Amino acid sequence: MTNAPQSPVDWDDTPPPGPTPAHAPTPRRDLDLWSILRNVVQVVGLLTLAYWGYISWPFPSPALFFMVGAPGFAAVVWFLFRSRRAPIQTDSVGKVIVETALVVAVGAAWVSIGYPVVGLVFVLVAATTGIIAFRRETPA
Repeated sequence: MTNAPQSPVDWDDTPPPGPTPAHAPTPRRDLDLWSILRNVVQVVGLLTLAYWGYISWPFPSPALFFMVGAPGFAAVVWFLFRSRRAPIQTDSVGKVIVETALVVAVGAAWVSIGYPVVGLVFVLVAATTGIIAFRRETPA
């Protein structure tokens, strides 16, 4: 803290206050196969929730609500708790809980549509990319 109260004798040695960042800067990672696959899994998850809303509900009124609402809710939850610049900082356990809930929701959407094998494959790929991302984020 550079603005801490000091005696008048020390005023010359006090550096001027610097800007305080809202969030600590996150290191930029290079794009590799796992980060690209992880982003593809996230986009497929959002599209799956929109497709689930279209297939599972009668058109137009409830279907439109779920086609927009389900992926929108998932995206907001992901942004608030799991993204790199999340405004609500959680520990690693909270991040894993949020990510697991969203992945299970997408898998359950595939099962409810009638494609349990697609849901299982999605859950396995999402879990693999999630574990690798978690290992990269967590310091050794």
